Amino acid sequence: MVHSDNINDIKQAANDIRRQFRSLMNGVASQSMREKGTVYHINWGIQLPQLQKMAAQYQKNSQLAITLWKDNVRESKIMATLLMPHEEMLPDMMELWMQQMPNREMAEMAVINLFQYAESAPMYAYQWMASEGELLQYTGFLLIGRLFMQKRQPDDRGIHEFLDQALAALQGSSLPIKKAAWTAVLRMTELDDTYEMIAQKALSSIGMKLF
Repeated sequence: MVHSDNINDIKQAANDIRRQFRSLMNGVASQSMREKGTVYHINWGIQLPQLQKMAAQYQKNSQLAITLWKDNVRESKIMATLLMPHEEMLPDMMELWMQQMPNREMAEMAVINLFQYAESAPMYAYQWMASEGELLQYTGFLLIGRLFMQKRQPDDRGIHEFLDQALAALQGSSLPIKKAAWTAVLRMTELDDTYEMIAQKALSSIGMKLF
C-alpha cells in the first residue's frame, strides 16, 4: 500500500509493480498482440484479471498512477488507469493522457477503468466524438456508451449531437469507429423506449435498422 505522496514511497511502489510484471510475463500473449498490431515498447502479455488483482494490493494514488503512465509499457499504463483516483482525473490530466494514448486497447482500458467516472467525462465524450482523429473518435464513442450504461440520460441537444456523430461514423470507412458508434447507439436505446424510437428514426434516415 502507498499511504503518502512521499517521492521515495512512490518510487518504491512503482518499482515493486514493475518487478511483479517480470514474474508474470506471458510471452505467448505478448507475441499474439504484436501479430495483431497492438505494439508497445514493452509488453509483458499479462492478462487483465492478474493486473486487477495486483492493483488491489495498492491504495489508489495519483502520483503513483502518473509515474506508471509515463512508462512506455502496456502493463504500467493499464495499472495507471486502475490506480488513479477517479476524483483526481481532472480535465487537464484527462486531455494529457488522451494525447499520449498509444492505441485502441489502452483507450478501452482508460475508458472502462477511469475516464467514465471522471466529472468531465460527458464533455470529453462529445468533444472527442466530433474530432477528426480516429483514436479520439473511437474513445469518444466508447466513453458515451459507458455513460449511457450508467443511465446518464442526454438532453435534447445531447441526443441530436450524439446521433449526428454516430450516423456520420456509421457511414464512414473506419470499422473500429463504426463498431464503437453502433454499440453506443444500442446503449442509448437501453435507456428507455423513447430513446429507442429516436434512435430508430435516425437510423432509418441512412437505411439502417436497430434489429
